Amino acid sequence: MKLRNPLTKMNVKQQMILLFLVLVIPLFILNSYGNGKAGQVLKRHVTNAYIELNKQNFKLISRDIETINKVTSTVLQNAMIQQLSTAGDETILTRVKNYEKIEVMLNTYSQETDEREPLYYSLYVYDPDNAYFFAPYYPESKKSGLYFFSSEKEKPEWFDEAVSRKGNGYLRLTDHLSPPVKGQKDQQTLLYVRAINNIYKGGTIGVLAVSNVDARIGESLKTVSLPEGEIYFTDWNNHILTTTEQGRTGVLDLPPELDPGNSAIGVKDVITKDFIYVADYNYVLQQKLIYKVPVKALLQQQNEIKRVILVISIAYFIVGLIIILYFWRSLMTPLQKLVFFVRRYEPGQIVPQTPLRKRNDEVSVLISTIYDMARRLNDLIHYQYAMDLKQKEFQLSLLYQQINPHLLYNTLESIYWKSMMEGNTTSAEMIKDLSKLMKISLSRGRELITLEEELEHATAYIKLQQNRYDYAFRVEMDVPEHLYSVHIPKITLQPLIENAIIHGIKNMGEDGEIRIAAEERRGVLYIRISDNGFKPVDYETIRKVLGDDSPNPAKGYGIRNIHQRLQLHFGPEYGLAYEAREGGGTTVTVSLQITRQED
Repeated sequence: MKLRNPLTKMNVKQQMILLFLVLVIPLFILNSYGNGKAGQVLKRHVTNAYIELNKQNFKLISRDIETINKVTSTVLQNAMIQQLSTAGDETILTRVKNYEKIEVMLNTYSQETDEREPLYYSLYVYDPDNAYFFAPYYPESKKSGLYFFSSEKEKPEWFDEAVSRKGNGYLRLTDHLSPPVKGQKDQQTLLYVRAINNIYKGGTIGVLAVSNVDARIGESLKTVSLPEGEIYFTDWNNHILTTTEQGRTGVLDLPPELDPGNSAIGVKDVITKDFIYVADYNYVLQQKLIYKVPVKALLQQQNEIKRVILVISIAYFIVGLIIILYFWRSLMTPLQKLVFFVRRYEPGQIVPQTPLRKRNDEVSVLISTIYDMARRLNDLIHYQYAMDLKQKEFQLSLLYQQINPHLLYNTLESIYWKSMMEGNTTSAEMIKDLSKLMKISLSRGRELITLEEELEHATAYIKLQQNRYDYAFRVEMDVPEHLYSVHIPKITLQPLIENAIIHGIKNMGEDGEIRIAAEERRGVLYIRISDNGFKPVDYETIRKVLGDDSPNPAKGYGIRNIHQRLQLHFGPEYGLAYEAREGGGTTVTVSLQITRQED
């Protein structure tokens, strides 16, 4: 069963309305679907971006901590540190000098040259005998130094913890670098703590504490911008070491899905109803970097995007409606008027004036063209009617004119018999040949005649020329009889024979010779007219004359006329061709397609 196109039952107006709906309705459907999926896609893409950002951020922090660890390794291997002793077996002057040297060294490591937050390296040493009584004990979070304490009251709260770790450094958030006293400045800071063991004798020399680490890590955290988000740097148990939230301390509450489990290194992300969590963790370093971004902030951006999409959709709808109305007015209205005109128009009726339009668009061209075609059709009808009348008049005139040739034939026939009866046989033969020439030239209005008739016409012309000028040249004909019925344009051979006589053998007497031969090859008839003339011939000029589209009437008009008539009848591959004859003279070849009466 053949399916039919339903649009064929709709007019152009209905199709334009359908087109408008097809363009607009999918837009609103996609808008609704996009709004539903935009939140999920946005959360996922933003989370992926935060994961990559978190990785880079965590690498920077880890690099800073690794740098601190390397510096502390250098410090603890220093000879002055390793030789530091509180046994009291050195003079006070020696102890003072050692103290000053170590102070200078620690200050040197604490100075930063890259415009970053400085780190302060301080060494805390237990001095039970109070051998370094002259050393001040006023530690601060933003100051490096060498500190000695001799009692449990002065011992920092993290000192024993650091010693128990046996030289492994770790981060620790502390409120006091030393036991608090009245009037003490704020000492809250993130420390990198590492015990210094005696390489040679064993035992612990002291604890190296690097303060202001939170400021250094804070620099890395500030390089990340989260929309209303929070960044936390914690230990493995989620104790907050430093954060972008001022005053936030304690343990960070995280969703259970963010627990790394048995994984030592990696990144995890969780999307809850209210927040997006991204955590990069390292069990070896006992550290985590956590991003906490409220979903509301992202949705707020999404709502802005939704509003933009909605505005674009409404603008698209309005613009589409305006375009449809514009085309309706500029396209449909003129076309409806044109359809009304085409349906009522009948050939021959008076065509009204073309509707005036101010634009030159395709519709205007179509309307004006159809009105002009209608007018030309009327003119053609009137012209055809006039030509029919003229044709009738011409046919009538032709019937009258046909009487004259018959009168001429009869008159020439009478003169011929009178000359024969009076004994003027030469004159009688010339009159008879002339009669043949005229009869074949007219050919009863035919353009194509048989080769036999054309040869008869050519023979009559040759006899007239021989009798008229007493030419004694010879003529040979070699034409097979089965080619006599082939059609050829009339008066084709006679001008070529005339050229052979005038330009070839005119003054040669009995030595002059003209040969006419014909042959058939692959459906083509070749007729060759040769003479043995001795005059030089410019064949290149003849070829130019035959191929020239705007010939000079004074040069070669006759042969060009024959060449064109052959091509018009049989095609451009046929016509005349001139070439030199072997032994001297010229040969012209007439080529034409073989056709007969039955064809």
